[in-house]
Amino acid sequence: QLQLVESGGGLVQPGGSLRLSCAASAFTLDYYTMGWFRQAPGKEREGVSCISSSGGSTYYADSVKGRFAIYREKAKNMVYLQMNSLKPEDTGHYYCARGIASSTVQEMCVAGDVRYWGQGIQVTVSS
Repeated sequence: QLQLVESGGGLVQPGGSLRLSCAASAFTLDYYTMGWFRQAPGKEREGVSCISSSGGSTYYADSVKGRFAIYREKAKNMVYLQMNSLKPEDTGHYYCARGIASSTVQEMCVAGDVRYWGQGIQVTVSS
């Protein structure tokens, strides 16, 4: 059964760091564009960061550029989101997502071309 399982969320103080992990089962991550989305209370879900199947192309929302980094670990069939210098406005429910093999990072993160979602994990940035 195809699954995406997120881990690594939690409560962190402003300026702190977290690393979100997404483990995939029943498929190989490397064949697909992957991404992280988030939804804050009262807001629509937005694409935070996406990475192409080759890893050669990435997308970051303007609000996270320079602070977040997305990367893959092929041997473990996982994708990560390293989040540094966290701000209260980064608070939200974060979702790992899988696109299709041919999706560009813009199609996935901006247009929302997602085929599968994880259950999501909460990230709260607060003092």
